[in-house]
Amino acid sequence: MSYQGNWTRRGEWLELMPGKALLSLPDRDEAVYQWLVDSLGMPEKYVRKLRHHKAVQWKADRLRLGIFPSVEAGIEPRWSDLEVLYEDDFCLVVNKPPGMAVHPDDHSNELTLNHAVAAYYESTGVQSAVRHVHRLDKDTTGPVLYAKNEYAQLKLDEAMRHKQIVRIYAAIVQGRVARNLKVIDLPIGRDRHHGQRRRVSLSGQHAVTRILSMEVYKEASLLYLSLETGRTHQIRVHLSHLGHAILGDSLYGGYAVAFQQQALHGARLVFRHPLTGEEINVEAPWPQDLLELKEKVQSKPLLT
Repeated sequence: MSYQGNWTRRGEWLELMPGKALLSLPDRDEAVYQWLVDSLGMPEKYVRKLRHHKAVQWKADRLRLGIFPSVEAGIEPRWSDLEVLYEDDFCLVVNKPPGMAVHPDDHSNELTLNHAVAAYYESTGVQSAVRHVHRLDKDTTGPVLYAKNEYAQLKLDEAMRHKQIVRIYAAIVQGRVARNLKVIDLPIGRDRHHGQRRRVSLSGQHAVTRILSMEVYKEASLLYLSLETGRTHQIRVHLSHLGHAILGDSLYGGYAVAFQQQALHGARLVFRHPLTGEEINVEAPWPQDLLELKEKVQSKPLLT
């Protein structure tokens, strides 16, 4: 469900032209309610909220929706340079650097990506809550998607639940991966002997990782992977269990290399725009040190 017509943002209002058919109906308000649910995919609860706040209005033949209210970021703005990969009134995609968590935990005052996004919003005049749609591990680089209003968050969260947001990762792993390995379907649970680790466990949660393509070198392999499920450390656990731990991933047995974190990067993010349904395809540039590691494993033994 998406909107194919012209749209304009005017302050807190989204202006649409749903067509003359709605204007001519005897119970236009009820028709609009149904159109928002059926055509825009708005949850009924959210449409009722808009109506309660008088945020559904007509201006001549234009339907106005108050979906861009000014709201607090919900987190302290703390400046850090951000690489913005995509942005419009509904979505923001930023390239997360290594060593930065997406959101804060209860035990640390470290700068996180959400702090930096709040500062970015503040500097660019965006009055929106910071709403990340998915996460990356602290030491994994790549694109993170943010919803800039509640409607976008509802649509993108639904897309995540239905596995309609595609995240493709690049991983440099130890050993020569068999070319016929296409799917890793192994359940993942907690490691009782290590609070931070996960492990393959028959009693764990269903977890599926797909290998889309690979390059096999003398002592290492470059894999492009996608996730069907989003378990904690899923790619790292699956590959380590098969004897192909990610280089630099000391938690899961990866060889130590001249690299500051595990060699895992979110290479691409593909999602449908929450309003128009247009496919948005975002590629994230590789960090320079990861490019250098790739060149090294292509030409030299790992342990020299």
